[in-house]
Amino acid sequence: MDSNTHTPISLHLLKTPRFMRRFSNVLWMLIGFLVIFLFLPWTQNINVKGKLTSLSPADRPQTIQSTIAGRIEKWFIMEGQPVKKGDTILFLSEIKDKYFDPDFLIRIREQIKAKESALGSTRQKSEALGKQIKALESGLQFSLNKARNKVTQGKLKIQSDSIDFIAAKTNYTIAKDQFDRQVKLFEQGTKSKTELEMRELKFQEAQAKLLSSENKFYTTKNEFLNAIIELNSIEAEYLDKISKSESELNSTLAYFYDTEGQISKMNNEFANMQIRNSFYYITAPQDGIVVKALKTGVGETIKENDEVVSIMPNNPQLAVEVYANAMDVNLLNIGDEIRVQFDGWPALVFSGWPGVTFGTFGAKVTAIDRFDTKGKFRILATPLEDKAHMWPRILRLGTGVKGWAMLNTVPIWYELWRQLNGFPPDFTESFSEEANYIKQAKKASKTDE
Repeated sequence: MDSNTHTPISLHLLKTPRFMRRFSNVLWMLIGFLVIFLFLPWTQNINVKGKLTSLSPADRPQTIQSTIAGRIEKWFIMEGQPVKKGDTILFLSEIKDKYFDPDFLIRIREQIKAKESALGSTRQKSEALGKQIKALESGLQFSLNKARNKVTQGKLKIQSDSIDFIAAKTNYTIAKDQFDRQVKLFEQGTKSKTELEMRELKFQEAQAKLLSSENKFYTTKNEFLNAIIELNSIEAEYLDKISKSESELNSTLAYFYDTEGQISKMNNEFANMQIRNSFYYITAPQDGIVVKALKTGVGETIKENDEVVSIMPNNPQLAVEVYANAMDVNLLNIGDEIRVQFDGWPALVFSGWPGVTFGTFGAKVTAIDRFDTKGKFRILATPLEDKAHMWPRILRLGTGVKGWAMLNTVPIWYELWRQLNGFPPDFTESFSEEANYIKQAKKASKTDE
């Protein structure tokens, strides 16, 4: 065989097999499709998870506690039964021996009346003692004035008697001199014995008047001293009486105030017992449905603050309680709209293409916590007011919820790059805002310098 015969066969062997050409074409088509796919628009979003709750704490499931300890005597409801505010749930009987007496309130009221009567008598006694003290004070002033007047009179009388005493002394001296001269004249024979006797009689009278004036003067002086002593003793006597009356008045007032305190304490006990009587019947705090009885049977004993039954309020204002990462929570603001999906509710979700998503509902961010809960931040969102986005009516509290917060629309390649680097969805805007903030801070510091 020559060389010309072998050439076509070699060329034929060098050709690419058909299946490889097909695989190559498919591969290039996939690459082209992937390149086109990378430039398709993608809506950035924040994924959050949580559960369905109520916006108002009053609308959330609650347990009813017993305010007092007691024994269950009768149930008035069944589980799953709707109740209205004030409906009786169960009746308790007393288990504390202090309150066993059915006429306990009557007994307390009788004690209060007796104490009030004693208080009235004590008040009258204190008033009488007050009047007695005033009378003693008035008597003290009257007696003091009387004694002072007596002292003044004694002082004046001493002055008068002292003058009389001096006059009597003078008369005695003159009478003695005259008698002595009369004796000399009688001895000389100039005067008669009768005249001598007459002069002696006048001398004796002057001597008697002197003694009388002297005794009267000293008597008046002693009376004056006695008046001073009486003045001092009157003040001491009255002050002693007034002090005793004031001491008795203070004791009476102390008993009066103590009785008032006891009455106040008994009134407090009476009011507490009245209120306690109302706690024997446990009632529904609001309209709702009895979910579960936490205590069962009749005759079971419960303690203070023991949970008795749980109630679900009617018509709660629904809200979703979801949790976002710390990196994403700063991108949300009050009033932002998010999309939510409820567990058990059919949905077809493409978070990046909201236009083809089905079975999700709109919600508006109502509250964002300022502190984290186990590394995540809680967000509360309520239904939109638009009737076209109304939530299903059969939703129950506690239902699982998934949510998406729609942000910027970017190419798919940018979103993949962002996810790989762990940047927030609006990384460029956040970076530019942070840079602007740093620039403004630098300018402010330079201005201050």
